[in-house]
Amino acid sequence: MKKKILLVGGGGFIGHNLALTLKSRGHEPIVVDSLSVNNLLSFTDNEIKNKNLYSKILNNRIELLNNNNINFNVIDARDYNLISKIYEDINPDIIIHLAAVSHANKSNKSPHSTFDNSLRTLENTLDFAKNDKKHVIYLSSSMVYGEFNGKSVDEETICNPIGIYGTLKYAGELIVKAYNQVFQTPYTIIRPSALYGERCVSRRVGQIFIENSLQGLDIEINGSGKEKLDFTYIDDFVSGIILCCENETAKNQIFNLTYGQGREINELIEILRKVFPKLNVKYKNKEAFMPERGTLKIDKAKKFLNYKPQFEIEKGYAKYIERYKDFWDKFQK
Repeated sequence: MKKKILLVGGGGFIGHNLALTLKSRGHEPIVVDSLSVNNLLSFTDNEIKNKNLYSKILNNRIELLNNNNINFNVIDARDYNLISKIYEDINPDIIIHLAAVSHANKSNKSPHSTFDNSLRTLENTLDFAKNDKKHVIYLSSSMVYGEFNGKSVDEETICNPIGIYGTLKYAGELIVKAYNQVFQTPYTIIRPSALYGERCVSRRVGQIFIENSLQGLDIEINGSGKEKLDFTYIDDFVSGIILCCENETAKNQIFNLTYGQGREINELIEILRKVFPKLNVKYKNKEAFMPERGTLKIDKAKKFLNYKPQFEIEKGYAKYIERYKDFWDKFQK
């Protein structure tokens, strides 16, 4: 059944990939994004490297959305009056809340901005959704778990986040569940981990490793490289979100949506070496407020949603390297 699905923060890495796939499945995605967080209008930041490359990638996102006739609205979701009018005009069946500062380090450096773009926007979404009990899908993070007590966690594991980013993500989860308790607003909470894939400019490890390799720069790893993350290819993650849109069993549930297998950061390096045999790796002290993580169990998503991730890193990261390399070659020309 075709659904009208509003993506708040839908111009980002996850959002534009999700919008494209939703459209291909016959749904009607509508994107709202201010383009001011880790996007085109934030590129005055002197810390951002490879600005010209990133501008090319970000313009490619918008070009893809336009070519697929996806409704794109440049609007600040923090503006209650403005965003409320948009919500009323669109009247979506589902709201997927993606708006956030997407990087833990940036969150710790700028907590006010993180609060503003993460919780203020979420409050506006929930205030609208409560009236007609719209289904809200909230993108949380594996960081809500904090330090993994063992090699894996599931949705019943007690959350104990550390730092600004994980704490605000968990606060968002609690607020979403509170709206369900008070107003019966249906929700789905999704916890991703270590996402990677096409047209990402968030400077996650997988992206930085490829960029540095392309430029002949050293790769720096915070820690020993034996730390494990549940690396998840964007196509798998998007497929899981769409299952949450299309299945009633997803309502009022929390799901880990990852590949479901913790892998060492050094294993990404070995995949990279097949394409860049001369790359050089340097190890640094681990960053503060970065918890030890591992596998996020996905048994619940498999049971409730029939979620079937397809891309282990040998397949997904190799594909990402190939596509990034192709994009880089075209950019250089």
